[in-house]
Amino acid sequence: MANETKTCAHCKNTADARGLPCLQACARCKTALYCGRDCQKADYKSHKKVCSKPVEHSNPYAAPRLHDLEQHVSDPFTRLDKGTYLHDRPESDTFKLLIDSFRIRQADDFDYENKTTSPSIYTGAATSTEPFRRYLNRATACKGLLPPWWTPEKIEECVIFGESGAWSDIRKKVTKHEVIQHYGYDKMPLQLRLLAEAIYGVGTMGHNGSDVRKMMTQIESGGLPNGQTMRTIDISPKR
Repeated sequence: MANETKTCAHCKNTADARGLPCLQACARCKTALYCGRDCQKADYKSHKKVCSKPVEHSNPYAAPRLHDLEQHVSDPFTRLDKGTYLHDRPESDTFKLLIDSFRIRQADDFDYENKTTSPSIYTGAATSTEPFRRYLNRATACKGLLPPWWTPEKIEECVIFGESGAWSDIRKKVTKHEVIQHYGYDKMPLQLRLLAEAIYGVGTMGHNGSDVRKMMTQIESGGLPNGQTMRTIDISPKR
């Protein structure tokens, strides 16, 4: 949920649980939170692999920090293009992105192709558990798409997370505008659609998002050639 309680990146305790007024952010990346120096030192070896100085101020084309995700990723479309979009993220962030990419794909397939996958909330079922489990199996079969810590057991954990009452819920339908409002970024639906396309191998209505993905990657690296800007190019799906 948007007000999700923050926890220490190492011991997973909240500030309240440790009797602290607040957790301390990593001085370099400003995203990882710790109870104090002991936890930060203990987590250093794993955190240094993903720690980097924030770039949102130095690169005006970098993606903004998203609501409801613990780890900030400044180059999501570059990672989508490389097949590493889900890498270097906490487990909860990975679960949310898998769930919401599935949800928006379900919605797109129904709205634009009148296509459903039974049994799901689009065919009258109370939940889309079975289609989502198949979606995760597909993702697991995509070489390198899931992070190194992913195991077959994570499939069931992700399914359980998707029915835990969080905003990312496989029992609830979702729209593009709800995704934008929840994550606070107008390009978030595009990210999720491209992730689902990577898992299914094709987009809704046979769409191929490779050109858009590469354009967004170029934007993230510093902008477009020939003086073009994001304002002059519509990079969002119409739907």
